[in-house]
Amino acid sequence: MAIVVTGAAGFIGSNLVKALNARGETDIIAVDNLTRGDKFRNLVDCQIRHYVDKEEFLAEIVGGHWDGEISAILHQGACSDTMEHNGKYMMENNYQYTLLLLEFCQAEQIPFLYASSAATYGAGKHGFREEEACEGPLNVYGYSKLLFDQVMRQRWESLTAQVAGFRYFNVYGPREQHKGRMASVAFHHFNQYRETGKVKLFEGADGYPNGGQMRDFVSVEDVVKVNLWFLDHPEVCGIFNLGSGRAQPFNDVAVASVNACRTFEGKPALSLEEMVKQGILEYTPFPEALKGKYQSFTQADLTRLRAAGYDAPMLTVEEGVARYVQGLMQQ
Repeated sequence: MAIVVTGAAGFIGSNLVKALNARGETDIIAVDNLTRGDKFRNLVDCQIRHYVDKEEFLAEIVGGHWDGEISAILHQGACSDTMEHNGKYMMENNYQYTLLLLEFCQAEQIPFLYASSAATYGAGKHGFREEEACEGPLNVYGYSKLLFDQVMRQRWESLTAQVAGFRYFNVYGPREQHKGRMASVAFHHFNQYRETGKVKLFEGADGYPNGGQMRDFVSVEDVVKVNLWFLDHPEVCGIFNLGSGRAQPFNDVAVASVNACRTFEGKPALSLEEMVKQGILEYTPFPEALKGKYQSFTQADLTRLRAAGYDAPMLTVEEGVARYVQGLMQQ
């Protein structure tokens, strides 16, 4: 029986396919939308059984084509553009599609692991626990993710098989080059430094100093490990934060990115102050369009994830970004 990975040519999806291959799994159905054809590169070094367009896959699911053929669905496919304002498209793509896959998995009694988002918390004024009191998305993307989580809360008692949702925080790592402006800040910092010798960050806002806004940056390596742990523990259900569990300023990402490049070039590492003084790190005005719609602080509360039994440490920005940038330099 096959494992289905949706969004398989995307960032997290392709990393999951590669990790499944490393475990000897090649009976994988890759589901995606390759209208953006350059995403194919993420699957070139992966082994899969079959590729299916996301709309065709849904039609085949409804038509019974895959009944009895699938052992689990790892649903990573979604529109993750927080600036997308087409609510009709967002709800069809992120909510309705996910709901239909859930109902299939429940009918087949197979695990369903899906991507939720830290965008469900909005500005995070009430913390980042997987509770209704903490939730308040700032855009329709966040709402599309929250609505499905809300539906799941109504169904926990009647499940026939595992369902686990992961509220991803700021994920970075290999295979995100196709994401354009939605790629991680680590990826943008790497490219800025290589092209111009400089990295640009926003000036301070919401009471934070220049480059001091803080996010929970989590390596895709850890995201993959958590997904596979749940696949190995089908008895564990719920909605879980998936971050590093620590907030670090954007300045830390910039410093880690630049110093990883400098190390590869045989140059000494620099401190934040030295980078600012030398003009390597510059601050630009905070965009008007993002005011009131920006998460200036995020930090995953991992209490529920740890209580579920996942106890592996998460990479810090210094560890994860250095490994990521070194890999980019070698490419």
